[in-house]
Amino acid sequence: MYEKLAIELSEQNLQQVIEQSMQTPVVISFWAPSMPETVEVNNILEQITAQYQGLLVLATLNCESQQAVAAQFGVRGLPTVALFKNGQPVDGAGGPQTEESLRAMLSKHLPSQEELQLKQALALVDSQQYTQALPVLRELATQFGQNSIISLAIAECLVEMSQYDEAETLLATVPMQDQDAKYKGLMAKLELHKQASDSPEIRLLEEKLAADPANTDVAFELAVQYSQVERAEEALELLITLLRKDMNFADGNAKKTMMDILTALGQGNPIAGNYRRQLYSLLY
Repeated sequence: MYEKLAIELSEQNLQQVIEQSMQTPVVISFWAPSMPETVEVNNILEQITAQYQGLLVLATLNCESQQAVAAQFGVRGLPTVALFKNGQPVDGAGGPQTEESLRAMLSKHLPSQEELQLKQALALVDSQQYTQALPVLRELATQFGQNSIISLAIAECLVEMSQYDEAETLLATVPMQDQDAKYKGLMAKLELHKQASDSPEIRLLEEKLAADPANTDVAFELAVQYSQVERAEEALELLITLLRKDMNFADGNAKKTMMDILTALGQGNPIAGNYRRQLYSLLY
């Protein structure tokens, strides 16, 4: 027997379910236990509804036990599917249905799969799961084109993952009309990072290295300072330059420092990928 995982319509809850469509679209499946093809339609609709993550409600009406309610809808044959939005029927389908035909009918009135993915990715950002959200958002950015919601979400991930340079480059592309409170908050975090990462000690080391570019000890000390204030790309550039000359520089600490930075940046980071390839070319 078919196990219902949807709202089971009756005279008692019919009005409430129709009113629910004012907030969330409701698809109603008219079915009968004696007709296997209607049970299959219900099964397909359950799977589709689950994928819409709360943006679609499924209700089923057993036309054998609820004949009076079925008569109110004027159902003439089974299976029948009807979609309600804002309290009114907006679409429907009669007769045997496939997953493709049902998706085609519903997709005209509901968010696309890409929009659902975006909703899920934004929820990951809100729950601070930045490493999981970032690759999904990057893929969606290629599909949506210029989209400030996606750009700001990617920038937030980058800032929270200390990838400040890429975040700053991306924020520079956000149009003036989309520079909202989130944008201003991210820019403020970037400014704080810049202030913290430009200490007198770092400036002094930079001046020493500029005066004597061949001073490898100063270069290594500056790389360590950069890494401590999350200026990863500048640190990596200094370290790979040192390692090209001596893979065991500073008794191996230069290589260890570089590996630590690469590990902290993670596998999906493009900067890490670039310098990881350069390091492996020296190792192997």
